[in-house]
Order: sequence, then structure tokens, then C-alpha cells
Amino acid sequence: MDHSGTPIRHRLERVEENLSSFAARSRDALRRQGDQAEATGYRPSYALDVDRIINSQAYTRYIDKTQVFSLIQNDHLTHRVLHVQLVSRIARTVGRALGLNEDLIEAISLGHDIGHPPFGHEGERILSALSKEAGLGPFHHNLQSVRFLDVLEREGRGWNLTLQTLDGIFCHNGESHDVPLSPNRTKNFPLFDEELTRRGNGEHFTPVPLTLEGCVVKFADTISYIGRDIEDAIRLGIISRDDLPPAFTRLLGETNGTIVYTLVTDVITHSTGEEIRYSEEVARALVGLKAFNLKHIYMSREIKKHLGNLSELFAIVFDRCLDDLRKGREDSLIIHGFAGKMAPAYLDTTPPEMVVRDFISGMTDNYFLRLCPKELRPSIIHLKP
Repeated sequence: MDHSGTPIRHRLERVEENLSSFAARSRDALRRQGDQAEATGYRPSYALDVDRIINSQAYTRYIDKTQVFSLIQNDHLTHRVLHVQLVSRIARTVGRALGLNEDLIEAISLGHDIGHPPFGHEGERILSALSKEAGLGPFHHNLQSVRFLDVLEREGRGWNLTLQTLDGIFCHNGESHDVPLSPNRTKNFPLFDEELTRRGNGEHFTPVPLTLEGCVVKFADTISYIGRDIEDAIRLGIISRDDLPPAFTRLLGETNGTIVYTLVTDVITHSTGEEIRYSEEVARALVGLKAFNLKHIYMSREIKKHLGNLSELFAIVFDRCLDDLRKGREDSLIIHGFAGKMAPAYLDTTPPEMVVRDFISGMTDNYFLRLCPKELRPSIIHLKP
């Protein structure tokens, strides 16, 4: 009797034969190196990726990372840990309707924002500026998500995830909603690594996912936040529902639930095995609603005014960590809590500035603030409950 998990895994993989002919199959999954858990266990490849991602330290830190609204006390605001769960649920709903691989969709969804630094996109912008000043390329959270899972986790060994999962994570942002999205099924690890390098060096292009599942997550990312951010902004009194532009909400709806349902239904209805897409009218309405959110929510003075010294704080933390690292202060947080736990090969091949960037990008909001001088820490504001 075979006590390994192989027969069970083969049975589970045969279930995938019921999926669409365009779906990713576990038998086609690619890893950088052989994997004993995959070879002898019963979990299909993408299910194994899901388990590794949710058991990573970086995933645990989602719990205290900003989605949109930073330094605002309200228990019902969306944080990044909820955002990735919403993306996963929406993407799996679309994937199930299209006959795609839900394990792969879940892995990409749950891992796609792991590289986000503290304080959301504002923190990303600031850390990118500091990176350029330090002689590094720009900072992109999608690249850092791949870096955490492929390189930094497990003390510098990474999780040996599949190319299909890593590529979907890398390709999730830079959404295009007014054109269909078709996968680039010719990708391999050399091409994937080349794209990572090009983006890391500051080249501007939008990478195309390897799989249809990656395309679905790219769409689901926007679907998950567009209406949710509106609800959060209304809850905080930044906008009212009457402010929403009827030219777009007449088609999409005025509440998060209606907007999500409309967009998901439209994607399922108009997508094919060759491409993921919206109808033209829904795509136009979504672009318009995103523009409204940008102007009235993401760029709102009310939510930006208390972040005035965040750039200064990032510079202070960056410089202090870099000094501690260069001078080898063993009791410093960057050495004691991060670099000192990494494999020697990581420190031998990684410039000090990059080590600092890796450290800061993994911080939660509260951990970052604890490293800041008390007298400079921004206060938590209380808006409408």
C-alpha cells in the first residue's frame, strides 16, 4: 500500500480535467527547483502555494497595514488583510463561472499585496523616492511581493512558489479596464525574471499575466476596492452618497454590493477563454468612477493633511536603519530583528540600502511608528464613526 500522498494528489489533479480547456493545470506548474512536499504530498501545486502564502510571516503582517485610510481610528475601515480576502472571493467567483483553477486564483489573490509598505500607496511613493536617492531603482509593491515570497521569507530561502503564482502577483497592478486582457502563455522563468529586472530598473510597461487566472485577479483587484473605498469614505464623512456621479452609478450602482455584483456579472458575461473583459459601457463607467474616487477620496485634503510629516519620518527611519547596519550595531532592530536572521548569502549579495528597504517594506503601520521619535509621530485622528 502506498502511504505517500501521491495517489490522492493524482485524484485531485484529475478533478481539474473538468475545468475549462483554458484553465491552468497543476501538472503544468513550474517551480525554480524541485520540491519534496509537492513530490510526495497530496496537495496539488497551487493549493500548496496557498498554504505557504497564508503561513508566511509577511501574510501575518497584513493585519496592520493600511489599505487607503491611514492614522484614522475607526474599527470598520478596510485594512489590507480584508482587501486581499475580498479580492480572493471575487476572483474565485469569476473563476468558478469561467471554469478556471480556483487554487491558483486564491494563491495570487492572497499574495498580491504582501509587498506593500506601511501606509499604503503613500508609503509606497515615499519609499520609492528614498530608494532612488539611495541609488536603488524605484520601489514597486508588486515586485516586493514577489521578493518576499521568492527570496526573503524563511530566512532568505523563499517559499519556492510556482511561476504561475509569482507571475500573477507581479502582474496584478497597473490595471487596464477599457481593453480586453489576454494571457501571455509563452512565459517562463527567464522571461519572468527579465520583466522583474526591467520594472525594477524603472522601465515603464504593464506586464501581461501568464494565465487567465492572473488576468481575473487583475480585474478582481479593482472590483474589490472601487465600491468599498466609497463606503469607507462615506462612513468617514469625506463624501456623501449624493456626491456620486449619476453618469456612472446609474449603470454600476451606488452601493458597494451593487457595484461588485454589476462588475462581476459583466466580466463573467463578456469574458471568454481567450480574454477577460468588460462590456464597453461598463468599462467606460468604471473608468469614470475610478476618476471620481481619485479626485474626491484618494487625493482628498482631509485624509492627506495629517500625513504631512510622513516623508520626514520615512527618511529618519531609513537613515537610522542604514547607519545601524553599516556600523554593525548588533542590538539594533534591523540587525537583531531582520538582517541577523537572514542566511549569509542574502547579506553577501544585497547592498545595505536594499536590506533597509526590505526591512521597512515589511513593517506594519504601528511597528513603523514605534521606530519614529515620539515628538514627531503623527496623531491618530478620529473622524465620523
